[in-house]
Amino acid sequence: MIFPETEIIQLVLSAILGGLIGAEREYRNKSAGFRTLMLICVGSCLFTILSSAIGKDSTDRIASNIVTGIGFLGAGVIFKSGNDIKGLTTAASIWVVAALGMTVGAGYYLEAVVACVMVWIILYLFVILEDVIEKSNQVRTYRIVSEYEVEHLYKYEELMKEHKLRFKRINQRKTGKEISGQWLVTGNEKRHRRFTDRILKDHTVKEFDF
Repeated sequence: MIFPETEIIQLVLSAILGGLIGAEREYRNKSAGFRTLMLICVGSCLFTILSSAIGKDSTDRIASNIVTGIGFLGAGVIFKSGNDIKGLTTAASIWVVAALGMTVGAGYYLEAVVACVMVWIILYLFVILEDVIEKSNQVRTYRIVSEYEVEHLYKYEELMKEHKLRFKRINQRKTGKEISGQWLVTGNEKRHRRFTDRILKDHTVKEFDF
């Protein structure tokens, strides 16, 4: 049995580590923020301590179920928005914070601190690199409605080619005297902007979702 002072240190350290990662998520207005990640880290640490204290012959019995429980929390923050899946990074943060709590509860303090620093760097600093990548390769969905002329859809696709955008037509529909097309278009931010400016000035376009 470890000394109570050691257990208190472990709980305090887990709260600090969970709070550091939670502060970053809170700053970005994510669904799992400061208090949530702090509680997850402290809870994981406490379960790991209890697992060692009362587990007797099977010290990993309680701790092993933390991973299963955390899976339900992680799934709760993932949702679909249009063509994008949101919340994956926050779900991964919940998963890794639980691992940090377990690491502290097992007595591996240095490893937990180093891992926390790495996670914080990935979440806070690497977002800059992510923004650069997103600007250079954006995927957008365009929907254009015009007077019924099949050639109009091909004309818009020629404009996409002209602006060096990669595209895939995913839907087309004729309604009365109108025809509409929907495309999944990939390219950098500048090319998207030039294309949308061109379409907005096209008198044949009646509706444009972008």
